[in-house]
Amino acid sequence: MKVTVDWALCDANGVCAIEAPGFFELSDDDELLQLKEEVGLDDLEQVRSAVRVCPKHALSTTAAGSSS
Repeated sequence: MKVTVDWALCDANGVCAIEAPGFFELSDDDELLQLKEEVGLDDLEQVRSAVRVCPKHALSTTAAGSSS
């Protein structure tokens, strides 16, 4: 599974960095950084939580190998 950010929607509020710190963090300039895209089974629940709580609905997941 992959997690992606729609940068046009993201306002870098940092909720995803709290929910999935291995995947997202806020820079010193308060910009969101995506640390990785590929989601393993051990990280699946925290990434799904980050997607669920994103106030701008800027996060999504796709199946590995999906072209969309």
